Amino acid sequence: MPLFGNVFSPKKTPPRKSASLSSLHTLDRVTREVELGLEPGAPMMNIGGQSLKFDNGQWVSESMHDGGPHKEVQRLRKRNQQLEEENNLLRLKIDILLDMLSETTAESHLMEKELEELKIHNRKRK
Repeated sequence: MPLFGNVFSPKKTPPRKSASLSSLHTLDRVTREVELGLEPGAPMMNIGGQSLKFDNGQWVSESMHDGGPHKEVQRLRKRNQQLEEENNLLRLKIDILLDMLSETTAESHLMEKELEELKIHNRKRK
C-alpha cells in the first residue's frame, strides 16, 4: 500500500449536464415558424446601397435589373473580351517574331562559319 495513495489512478470526472444554449426548443411550433420563417430563401445583404443575393454559389446584384449597373457590367465584359483577344494576337505576333529572329540568327551564324572556312581555304591556296 503506497504512502500517498495510488498516484496513477485519478478519480473519474462526473458526466456533464447537456444544456442547450438555444431557447428555440422551448418555443411552440407556430412561434418557431414566425421566428425562423417557413422558407428562409437565399441569403441577402445590402452593401453601399447595392442589394446582393446569394444564388447558385455566387453573389448576384439585385439592383442590376434597373439597367444602370447592368449595362456598365456588360460594357466592361465586352471591353475585357476585346482586350483578351488583342493580347492573344500580340502574343502570337511576338512568337512569330521570335521564330523569325532565331531563324535569321541561325542563318547568320552559318554564313559566318562558311565565310571563315572560305578564308581558311583561300589562305591555304596562297
